[in-house]
Amino acid sequence: IYVIGDDGAPFRVGFTLSNEFSDHVTERVNYLFLAHSKLRNASFGPEILIGELPADIRGASRIWRDGKLLWEKPFLSGEANMSHTIANLEHHHFKYSAFRQPGDVHVHMFGTATLSFADGIKTEAGDTFEIEAP
Repeated sequence: IYVIGDDGAPFRVGFTLSNEFSDHVTERVNYLFLAHSKLRNASFGPEILIGELPADIRGASRIWRDGKLLWEKPFLSGEANMSHTIANLEHHHFKYSAFRQPGDVHVHMFGTATLSFADGIKTEAGDTFEIEAP
């Protein structure tokens, strides 16, 4: 999570778990619709880790339906499990002035760790999503 200062400099507030809701049905129509599939609400928090990100993070994503566990998958995160460093990603994003407008807030989601859709899950109204990394 980043805030752009009055001088246009990005300030990293910290890191948090998040859920990037993607429409994979739209994406499957044509791979060029990948960007369109991301135009959905997303959630993050409620906790923010201040300081450096641990190199190796292990957690689980879950979907609950009617009080019962419907789906669960472990995930890995942290730089030890990424192709690029956080510093490299920050550099290449914030080198563009359009992304350094004073007062803007940026939330970067660094990849999809798990995909319930790939396992045939179709979410329904009332489903609860849970992400945990102890």
